[in-house]
Amino acid sequence: MIDPRAIVDEGAKLAEDVSVGPFSIIGPDVEIGAGTVIGPHVVISGPTKIGKENRFFQFASIGEDPQDKKYAGEATELLIGDNNVFRESCTVHRGTVQDEGITSIGDDNLFMAYTHIAHDCRIGNGVIMSNSATLAGHVEIGDQVILGGFTLVHQFCKIGPHAFAAMASQITKDVLPFVMVGGIPTRPYSINSEGLKRRGFDSEQITRIRNAYKTIYKSGLLLSDAVKQLESVAKNDESVREMIEFIANSDRSILR
Repeated sequence: MIDPRAIVDEGAKLAEDVSVGPFSIIGPDVEIGAGTVIGPHVVISGPTKIGKENRFFQFASIGEDPQDKKYAGEATELLIGDNNVFRESCTVHRGTVQDEGITSIGDDNLFMAYTHIAHDCRIGNGVIMSNSATLAGHVEIGDQVILGGFTLVHQFCKIGPHAFAAMASQITKDVLPFVMVGGIPTRPYSINSEGLKRRGFDSEQITRIRNAYKTIYKSGLLLSDAVKQLESVAKNDESVREMIEFIANSDRSILR
């Protein structure tokens, strides 16, 4: 399954059925799980651990040194889960010791052509990054997030689960779960109701999320007062509780 024109370091560990295309290079300290397909001209550097059933298209650069001037050759890691797709010319960098030393990617994600995931990013499950979307360092992306093409995310930002960013968004603060953002300057527009329907949220859940959105963004209240107003609702609603806990844990504050 390994093309004779590929270069696989003797220190790499590949499952028996891993496929490696011509002119790809697999470095030392790389582990690749069963069913993974690596196309031509892919470079995977380590330390990197890759799970099962992933696919890497041509010219992807995976597990390379972080683009951080503080990086001094430390043995940081990239961890990738299962069933991810990395399209043409994706770049993913390992972590830095200034953080936890790990860049991590979950399962079932799609990274379209020319997307970039910088050092120390943490990406959940079911995420879609459209063409040329770019994450700076230390960004956290929750489950089922969609980033439109050419979206830029500032370092240390967090994007909550089920959020949606329109094409060419410029995200400089945290994005609440369930919220749609877009425009330049980028701001919230509504909740991601269509995405929530597709993922099994019922109409009552969506209504409560929409009402919480209106309290936070449309009521004219200070953010702290809006959170206080939602606390009673959050006791009986997991989604609203997730929104106010996200606010409480936000270091950069939220787009508002």
